[in-house]
Amino acid sequence: MSSPWPPRRTVSRPVSRAAAPREPVDHARISRRVVRRRAKGMDAGAVAQALEDARFDARQDSRHEHLADDERGRAELAEWERIDQLLADAAPNAVYDPEADGVVQAELAADAAAAAAREAELREAARVAARADELQALRELGTLEQTEPREGDKAVRDELTRRAGWCVQADVDTWLAHALATHLGHYRDPAARQAAAGLLPQPVLAHAALLTELGRLAPGAGVDQLAFAARLAATDPEATADLAAFLTRATEPADAEGSPA
Repeated sequence: MSSPWPPRRTVSRPVSRAAAPREPVDHARISRRVVRRRAKGMDAGAVAQALEDARFDARQDSRHEHLADDERGRAELAEWERIDQLLADAAPNAVYDPEADGVVQAELAADAAAAAAREAELREAARVAARADELQALRELGTLEQTEPREGDKAVRDELTRRAGWCVQADVDTWLAHALATHLGHYRDPAARQAAAGLLPQPVLAHAALLTELGRLAPGAGVDQLAFAARLAATDPEATADLAAFLTRATEPADAEGSPA
């Protein structure tokens, strides 16, 4: 009786997940927002006075070494100068309105886009972690080969590798190679198989290519009978890929005699 594939695991490894990095505080941005709140509703004269006050504060700060390079003060002064110029170019009696300020609105749009991107990253990280938990449990039960791969499992493979201290998960790679060779899961789609060439590592691709040719030469061969293919791919993926290409050429039907050149 053949042994189960992959080997059963009896000890569950603790799951470790990288904490999301905290964003650094942007003091200059905070200062600009403070200025905008203060300037809201001011006319050109009020803004000009506030600008003079900011310039006075900047001169005072320059006399103190610990304040000379204060980015908050520089940001406030620059923002007062920008708003002063904005009102100088506006219609008479105009007052400052952040909602009509193109620079402010562009920043808000960029902030919203960045927040949406971060949210998408968090959702993807949660999906990858959940899928990694699922595959890890299936590996321990020895039933990974019964699971069909899904789009995005390359990132899950990387997560499992990270959890294992960057040791390559040989059983996961073997599962992916078999799935790619036999067109399981999302690999039924030719586009997904083509995309795999740029996503999966070379040993997995070489393993899959060799399995494809061996499966064509020996239909019905069991997974345990083809286990040597994984060892070849792990040892020398380039030579394994060459062997798969050689088998493809060697078994291609010859051109019919007399066919046009």
